[in-house]
Amino acid sequence: MLTVDFSRFPLAPGDRVLDLGCGAGRHAFECYRRGARVVALDQNGDEIREVAKWFAAMKEAGEAPEGATATAMEGDALALPFPDESFDVVIISEVMEHIPDDKGVLAEMVRVLKPGGRIAVTVPRYGPEKVCWALSDAYHEVEGGHIRIYKADELLARIREAGLKPYGSHHAHALHSPYWWLKCAFGVDNDKALPVRAYHQLLVWDIMKKPFATRVVEQALNPLIGKSFVAYATKPHLPRAEAEVAAE
Repeated sequence: MLTVDFSRFPLAPGDRVLDLGCGAGRHAFECYRRGARVVALDQNGDEIREVAKWFAAMKEAGEAPEGATATAMEGDALALPFPDESFDVVIISEVMEHIPDDKGVLAEMVRVLKPGGRIAVTVPRYGPEKVCWALSDAYHEVEGGHIRIYKADELLARIREAGLKPYGSHHAHALHSPYWWLKCAFGVDNDKALPVRAYHQLLVWDIMKKPFATRVVEQALNPLIGKSFVAYATKPHLPRAEAEVAAE
């Protein structure tokens, strides 16, 4: 289940991609399939080891084209172990709401992104997230949980302040909002409640089968209750005079 829409976020074979806070690796895997040179980075060692196993399995199965590479590594989003201007593309999906120093994370992403490079940022959407917080303290008051809720204009302002130029945005995963509202209402850790189990089965069916009807419904509902807000931006090239000063 991808949150980034690659029809709005073009990726070319050979692009060097950083999936920052990659989690289970869903976006890293898609970039690898598209022929990119991918680095998946997360602070969770267990998840990184699983991502590395999946990269190896994908290579063995021939799922990635020739020239594509994939590396999984542990790391700190506030101190990325890469030189300046190392990547053509940076993706950070459902991560910034967890990190106190979100401006610091954006600064690091901008540092490692090449001029003209592209960045995709996804966070929980303000409205659906506010419902979750209202229904359940356990949803967000946990170690490593969500510490803030972004309004769209606030996130876009952060992106601009970091020196990036937003060029598009949208909402995603409307069908997932009611599921999380049910989870919060019946208990975040209570997977046995009938409404939660039934809705989870619906989501699994939808992800696996991708039926046309639910695709149409979700597209219609995304502007209203999409679970995620997705923003795309580029790193501008420096004007020639500024570039020459920076080089000196």
